[in-house]
Amino acid sequence: MRPELELRTTKNSMFDARPALSDASPPMSVTATRANVAALIPAYYEEKFIRDVATRAKAQLETILVVDDGSTDKTSEEAKAAGVEVVKHEKNAGKGAAIKTGLRTLLDRPSIEFILILDGDGQHLPEEIPSFLTTANTTGAPMIVGNRMGDVRTMPFVRKCTNRFMSWRISRVIGQRVPDTQCGFRMFARALAAGFLDTPSTAFDFETEMLAIAARQGCAIAAAPVSTVYGDEVSKIHPIRDTIKFFKLIGRLKREARARV
Repeated sequence: MRPELELRTTKNSMFDARPALSDASPPMSVTATRANVAALIPAYYEEKFIRDVATRAKAQLETILVVDDGSTDKTSEEAKAAGVEVVKHEKNAGKGAAIKTGLRTLLDRPSIEFILILDGDGQHLPEEIPSFLTTANTTGAPMIVGNRMGDVRTMPFVRKCTNRFMSWRISRVIGQRVPDTQCGFRMFARALAAGFLDTPSTAFDFETEMLAIAARQGCAIAAAPVSTVYGDEVSKIHPIRDTIKFFKLIGRLKREARARV
């Protein structure tokens, strides 16, 4: 039988009646291993990078799933050439939708206890996957988010300022500090995944909503140090559109928090 998250109610500035993890026992007693952690890689037009990323991830974990979000290039073919499983959307639906498709696929497999998400463009180093397993096993946290803010020397100035502002803003809303809320390199227990599937977000805002859902369920969110990697990949974030979505999401999360009080 899988251990469940043990919850209790506590007081919090934003979630006055949100559940919190019990102090009596660690939230997770399942040890994360290369056999029970599955890597989920959402990809969109990543034919240049995906084979290398998937191959390197395969060296760290036994289960690798690439979700091709409607690419018309050779993203799927390159991923399959790495010897990993590929699911493809017929049309582009957004990063959040791709992650949800991967979650549904992996949740059908009882042997998978944790799901780790990393991008397919090379910004996340598969060699740092063990850091997430170590953090999960030492902290017992059901969710671990990568933290690039420990060394920002190679991070573009605008991204550094944006990440710090958004992390501060989101941390206030969810009621616990997450140093790098914008990092998509993250791992969580399967007990959280079902809740992620019910969210309306389907684009990049989905990653923020994941944090809010975990916090509402009383889950401690730990941080794992990861590298800041920027190459010649092109960001798929639309500055104006996704900024508007971000503030709309923050407003909705605040309204939902007040409604629970």
